[in-house]
Amino acid sequence: MIDYSPARRTSEILRTQAEKAEAADRPAMESLDALRGDGVFALRTPQEDGGAWAGAESVARCLSDLGRSCPSTAWIAGTCVTSKNLAARNFPDASVRESLFTDPDMLFCGSGVPGGQGERLPSGVRVSGRWSNVSGCEDADWAGLALMVEGTFSFAVIPVADLAVERTWHMAGMRATGSHTLVAENLVLPAAYVVPAAPFRVEDMLLYATTALGPAVGAAKGALDAIDAMFASDRKPFMSAYSRMGESAGARQWLAEATHLVNRAERTMVAIARTADTSEVSQADLPRITMDLADAGRDCRAAVERMLDLHGASGFSTSNVLQRHWRDLAVASRHPHLNPYLAVESFGTTLAERS
Repeated sequence: MIDYSPARRTSEILRTQAEKAEAADRPAMESLDALRGDGVFALRTPQEDGGAWAGAESVARCLSDLGRSCPSTAWIAGTCVTSKNLAARNFPDASVRESLFTDPDMLFCGSGVPGGQGERLPSGVRVSGRWSNVSGCEDADWAGLALMVEGTFSFAVIPVADLAVERTWHMAGMRATGSHTLVAENLVLPAAYVVPAAPFRVEDMLLYATTALGPAVGAAKGALDAIDAMFASDRKPFMSAYSRMGESAGARQWLAEATHLVNRAERTMVAIARTADTSEVSQADLPRITMDLADAGRDCRAAVERMLDLHGASGFSTSNVLQRHWRDLAVASRHPHLNPYLAVESFGTTLAERS
């Protein structure tokens, strides 16, 4: 595995720009420039096009490190990984690939929900539709969008400049992802830019899942950084005789529990990513792995709840980084890739069928 950990300077830029990005419902340009300069947007650009084509474990670790500073910006980096992987898998045409990957550091966004319709014409494919929750769409160069073309599930790659952006993303958490709505109205694309979707491979599906879990784990680690700093300070438990947090046996126990949960989520993330990097995973493994993904998301949430209990009501101050990581995690960990009740349903069905 090659180490693609972001530079310390990049992480610091994301940390200092996080509040600005949240207020704008859009990533900070300084953060995007830092990620581009660090090669993060080239993580899943094919090697023959000048990128890294990094494996799932490298991607997961990188996104987790970024999420420690700003989960929203890490999420956009993960969306770029997913979108570039889909573009590379679905568009073998040399002329299309040359357009897509001219610059290996271009930012991609996308949606796998078929929010549009396509009609084949002699001159190409006419596309109309609306795609919501497209993270990073205001700053991306290309959008990979799912649509139905005369009854066939398909993908289109479209320059974002050819699409309208409606600013519909107003959320309590992950606000800086700028996951707004992209709109196409009777847009005619060259036929080579709209293709039937290639079959989803299991290893790709796991890669996409780790791009959601990585920022979530990062958010939990960022929250833990705030708690570790509190224990290192002269802060003491209110309404107690203790002079420091670490003197309290109860506080030490909750710190241990929160740290254990974060570490366990990270271990689960790495294990799933390593599985994605092998050729031994099969469709039959997915229900079990989906349960692991959901459990990792719940571990992150449970850990941060413990941290908030430790910090007390001041942890919810708008000036406290802890509440931002809590809100970001609350949203990120509820992505469909980490959905616990559907994971239980799928796993239970599999087990019942084996009986």
